[in-house]
Amino acid sequence: MTLIFKIAPKSLWQEAISLGVFNGAPVDLQDGFIHFSAEDQVRETAAKHFAGQQELLIAAFDADSFGDDLKWETSRGGALFPHLYAPLDPMAAVWVKDLPLSPDGSHTFPELAR
Repeated sequence: MTLIFKIAPKSLWQEAISLGVFNGAPVDLQDGFIHFSAEDQVRETAAKHFAGQQELLIAAFDADSFGDDLKWETSRGGALFPHLYAPLDPMAAVWVKDLPLSPDGSHTFPELAR
């Protein structure tokens, strides 16, 4: 299983749970796909796009479960990032964990392995 990760505000994720679907954060809706990060990318994603933000969570998904709706496309620095071209079932997450801020303002990541 290849895990990919989505960082999202807790309030947005709770809304998705209530609705039974996550259509994406504003940046996802703007870009036309749901942004994910691979394990070796997710810390940089947090630092670049979520710096100083509180009340976040990180959700892990099995990349293989998305089939052809998941595309690995060139993005930051030429790296391939996973992009989902479909609505996301939040209940399909392998796990969901808090992503708190540490005293230095960076995010404290949980163990990312299953």
